[in-house]
Amino acid sequence: MSKILFVMTGADHWTLADGTAHPTGFWAEEAVVPYRALRAAGHEVVVATPGGVVPPVDRASLAAEVNGGQEKADEIARAVEEMTELRTPVKLAEVDLADFAAVFYPGGHGPMEDLAVDADSGRLLVAVLDSGKPLAVVCHGPAALLAAVRADGTNAFAGYRVAAFTNEEETQGGLAGQARWLLQDRLTEAGVEVGAGEPWAPHVVVDRTLVTGQNPASSAPVAEELLKRLGRTG
Repeated sequence: MSKILFVMTGADHWTLADGTAHPTGFWAEEAVVPYRALRAAGHEVVVATPGGVVPPVDRASLAAEVNGGQEKADEIARAVEEMTELRTPVKLAEVDLADFAAVFYPGGHGPMEDLAVDADSGRLLVAVLDSGKPLAVVCHGPAALLAAVRADGTNAFAGYRVAAFTNEEETQGGLAGQARWLLQDRLTEAGVEVGAGEPWAPHVVVDRTLVTGQNPASSAPVAEELLKRLGRTG
């Protein structure tokens, strides 16, 4: 059994361009699906957040319309409740990377608010990259890559190919026009190469030790790729 670190948002809102707070958190499917896959393979999961706060679930991610019906929505909601690790997160600043075999960042708009500018998360990401350990990130989770800046001011992920929530998806989701900034744009500005797939369809990009997924539908294939790197028996 290996220990896998889930780095999750502690933000329950995303500040829009006009200063209003859009309710958010982590996207349930993006945490639940990889969690289930990793636990089924025998791995242990530890959750870390900025300040050790309990990560808030985005209530919108529990709605029937984004889960293919009420039955699946109820199942996802139950799965979140059963993730007992969510109730006892460790402080991101106190994480020792040596304790973990891999690191995973789920999305939701929450990371756009806190992890995108969190220095502790940024340092951890640089350390993960330099360690050669597997790193998996999905949907809006790649916002955290923006804080991974080296001493010379360059982004540690510059030159890496990634998948991330696209401008087109943000537009179709109805929030692009209200956002202070868009994830695809910021990553591109940082020198990260965003490969956009079809909106809402599974799309995974693997570059060296980095595995990234574009959207919620990419959660399962991202988990599969991560498991390949871990070995299914841990």
